[in-house]
Amino acid sequence: MASMQLQDILYSQGFGTRRICAGLVQQGHVQVDLGEGLVDCDDPLQEVDAQEGRMYSVQGVLWPYHAKAYVLLHKPAGYECSHKPSAWPSLYTLLPAALRQRPQKSAVQGVQAVGRLDQDTTGMLVLTDDGPLIHRMSSPRHHVPKVYEVTTDDPLDAQQVQRLLNGVVLDDSPKPVRAAACEALAEHHLRLTLTEGKYHQVKRMLAAVGNKVVGLHRSKIGEMPLPDDLKPGQWRWITDDEMKLLTGK
Repeated sequence: MASMQLQDILYSQGFGTRRICAGLVQQGHVQVDLGEGLVDCDDPLQEVDAQEGRMYSVQGVLWPYHAKAYVLLHKPAGYECSHKPSAWPSLYTLLPAALRQRPQKSAVQGVQAVGRLDQDTTGMLVLTDDGPLIHRMSSPRHHVPKVYEVTTDDPLDAQQVQRLLNGVVLDDSPKPVRAAACEALAEHHLRLTLTEGKYHQVKRMLAAVGNKVVGLHRSKIGEMPLPDDLKPGQWRWITDDEMKLLTGK
């Protein structure tokens, strides 16, 4: 376990530049759990073991140290999955500033959503600053299943379900796009599982079989369902066990 200067630990967690982090420490706004509860620390150069999960208090807010951030967000309707939204608020405004400011080597700072949801789509989003994980979970090569609860305008029939399973051709690709699983749960409720993510894919697939999406909610990624106790607009850290369900590892 490597040790780091306290100001560098705070910087790595997104609390500002090293100068700002040093100032937070010097002004008495930082406490660290060194094994027996939180204690005041006023030296920004103090060496602290970069222990995963170690608790800090920064301006009265408890914060666990994570070398990489893995968080779960229940996206409500009316938010865009963009740092620079065009018409609706950014979903990143639902996160604390520290998650938005975590330093990265790329020009874009902070955690990024693993796959986007349209502004009117609700449900499960994973956000992280782990680039390889974003690639692995987003790439169609890895076939990470994502489950959607679809409310349709017209009643569903067996022919529509079968066509979604057989594959439909979308206007940007001659290769048919197939649902990995598809089940009509009610007259206007479809549960659809996809292993790739194209632009407006669910809406376009339903349009291709002669129906229309009027409600869309992502309920599961990998083997992990959206927790019942995570309400729209809320976020929390992903546990190690949940990461195994998400990634299959």
